[in-house]
Amino acid sequence: MEKMNTDSNIRRAVGPTERIITGRLVRLSEGYAREMRVAQPALVAVLTAAGVAGLLLRVVRALFSSGGGGARRSFKDLKKGPEYLVTPVRVRDRAGWLVDVEMHGHLPLSALHQGDHIQLTLRPQRDAQLPPRIERIVNLTTGQLLTPRTATLWSHLGPPLVLQAVLGVLVVLGVAACSALT
Repeated sequence: MEKMNTDSNIRRAVGPTERIITGRLVRLSEGYAREMRVAQPALVAVLTAAGVAGLLLRVVRALFSSGGGGARRSFKDLKKGPEYLVTPVRVRDRAGWLVDVEMHGHLPLSALHQGDHIQLTLRPQRDAQLPPRIERIVNLTTGQLLTPRTATLWSHLGPPLVLQAVLGVLVVLGVAACSALT
């Protein structure tokens, strides 16, 4: 937050102290892309499980058809992580303080306009140097409840790879169950 000091015309920067802020939208700045980190242990576990199912699918495909498999993304591409939109937002709260926050993800263009009366639910980011990010927006002017959506690990990996990993886990569990019974 920052507030204009009328005595010396110097702005003071102060971080928001509340989880919920109500005020007027001053500015939505131009958004930019930020890369999401992907946890390597989770990625390795998913790729290993998907590899087990992939081997099984290749054997079945080789027995019944001559067609090749689909295109696969490399480990390097999957490790890089998805990019998501970060939009800096400035709000003037009820006390007159300017509050800088970040919105991660997308909203419809008509959802917010300068001067709208809004209520923001904030969450601190892992990097303390970054302003808090918006979890939820209530546009009190229009009565809309808005939740920006970003990419997740699962959306980055994609449904086919996740389903293949689930199939791989089931195959491994089935083989383990069969070997335990015999």
